[in-house]
Amino acid sequence: MNYFLFSLQLLTIIGSILLLLYIMLCYENFHFHVTHMYAHLGYPNAQHIVGQRYLKGAGVEKNEEKAMKWFRDVEKLLNVAAGHGLQEAQHLLENIRNRRPP
Repeated sequence: MNYFLFSLQLLTIIGSILLLLYIMLCYENFHFHVTHMYAHLGYPNAQHIVGQRYLKGAGVEKNEEKAMKWFRDVEKLLNVAAGHGLQEAQHLLENIRNRRPP
């Protein structure tokens, strides 16, 4: 039984070290995947970051269509929130609308 627990602890430690190395060496890729997951869960800040990364090609292949899709998703969420009277959402939505090119 002690051998099993020791092996399990050793595997846990090795796995943790490998994960930390991956994060350190591939930070941009790791950050994108975590942010992308939160964006799919509907977090507007994460959706905006994913859109920015696709727009600039930071950590992913540059893709303006995907960027605009994420920006539209942010706007939809803010429209819903603003419709419920959330002041912060209304302010953010006004800022987004004011930044659009003519």
